[in-house]
Amino acid sequence: MDNEDVKLHGFWDSPFSSRVIWALKLKGIPYEYIEENLQTKSELLLKYNPVHKKVPVLVHGGKIICESMIIVQYIDDMWPHIHPLLPKDPYRRAQARFWLTYCEDKVDLIWKVFTTIGEEQEKYKEWSEMMRTIENEALVMMNVEANKKYFLGEEEIGIVDISFGFMADWLEVTEEVLGERLLEAQAFPRLHSWIQNFKQHPCISQNFPPRHEMFLHFKAIREKVLLGATY
Repeated sequence: MDNEDVKLHGFWDSPFSSRVIWALKLKGIPYEYIEENLQTKSELLLKYNPVHKKVPVLVHGGKIICESMIIVQYIDDMWPHIHPLLPKDPYRRAQARFWLTYCEDKVDLIWKVFTTIGEEQEKYKEWSEMMRTIENEALVMMNVEANKKYFLGEEEIGIVDISFGFMADWLEVTEEVLGERLLEAQAFPRLHSWIQNFKQHPCISQNFPPRHEMFLHFKAIREKVLLGATY
């Protein structure tokens, strides 16, 4: 089954789709990418993901897998010997899964900050608390001098880095559109260093959405929010 066709249904500026792309690229797995229009969802997408009706969806040899981090874990289980994404040590694997859960619990916060205004937006300012937790807990083992560049003090990009990867580019675009710094390098030196390390890896840097197009897309969304639209 390893060599059977791999297809990915995604959306061009979705950080969740990018998670899957990064995992496939890190492992060198060839795949066919199918771009979805989220305004008029395809019959295939609705068939493959009838529960949530959203991307990403991975199709491997006719088997359907949904939800970005479940897909990434499936990819790691399917091709475990090529750039393993989870640590081998059981304790470190448990740590990784803890931070995966933490990320999934918090990932919507930045979107809430971006798509609300005024008092409603203030409710989601715990975003800064999330970044402080990442800085002081998740990245505390990162030691750049010893070439430990990534989450949990790993030398190579792992599953937790992929999970938090949305912070590496989408966060900066969000800051540009909002005209507000959400992540100051001086306040979050470890997090800032991790972002630079993550973005410099060719499998990551070569697979970000086009920056200017993403800025225009986010700017249009923000303008609609300011006019009273809800997301």
